[in-house]
Amino acid sequence: MKTCPRFMALRKEYEREIGFLNAHSERHAGRPAAKCSAKYAASTKARMVRALSGHVGRCPECG
Repeated sequence: MKTCPRFMALRKEYEREIGFLNAHSERHAGRPAAKCSAKYAASTKARMVRALSGHVGRCPECG
């Protein structure tokens, strides 16, 4: 699938945020902050999927 630069930028931004949240969760394992970060990372993944699929639906270069 051919994608545009905006798609790659969106994906990179979301993956970076998810990476930060997962690293925070691992660093603070066993604490309430870790559980919160893990849940937020999971919801961020879902938001990424929605954003990228919406982009593909709207973008003439990707879709």
